[in-house]
Amino acid sequence: MNWVKKKNLLTIESILYKGQSCNTLPDLWHALHLSYNSAENRPINVSFLNETPQTDQILWPPFSKQEFKDAIAKCSSSLTPGPDHISWRHLKSLITNDKCLLKIVQIANMCIDLEFWPSHFKSSNTVVIPKPNKNNYNSPKSFRPIVLLNITGKLIEKVISNRLQFHLSANGYLDSHQFGSIQQQSTTDAGIYLTHLIRAG
Repeated sequence: MNWVKKKNLLTIESILYKGQSCNTLPDLWHALHLSYNSAENRPINVSFLNETPQTDQILWPPFSKQEFKDAIAKCSSSLTPGPDHISWRHLKSLITNDKCLLKIVQIANMCIDLEFWPSHFKSSNTVVIPKPNKNNYNSPKSFRPIVLLNITGKLIEKVISNRLQFHLSANGYLDSHQFGSIQQQSTTDAGIYLTHLIRAG
């Protein structure tokens, strides 16, 4: 794909998985699938949630058009689209039309009201790309899967994430030392905090 720069890979016969060469496409798919999705269908014990103290329920107001405008403004127009072939550049152009934006907002609100996530939003393409500067590329771990989802679902997820983060932060549910994936927090903040810990002994 044009967004993957060409790599000068070492010459290898095939990818090895559990000591066996993957010489056919089904063998290769099987090796990559088991390497990247090893946690699939693994049972999860969620009983610890019963010990979590309950808080008052909060109202979830309908989404606004401005929330979507703010979320999409931060998205790079050059990112590769998913199975629907719609890029952020296309979606940014679409939402300049107020009727199109309103339809997307209505879809998002119905997802919340009906507690339903359409299967279309779950569809994805997975592209496997080589990790840089590896000594050899005969192992599945020398490659990285990139999952490309349909763009409208990703936009709605971003809006939900922004709202949840605002609520958690405003109500003191986030640890003050949580820096990863938090708005208004950066690597610089984490570095300053680490420096403080080191100097404080």
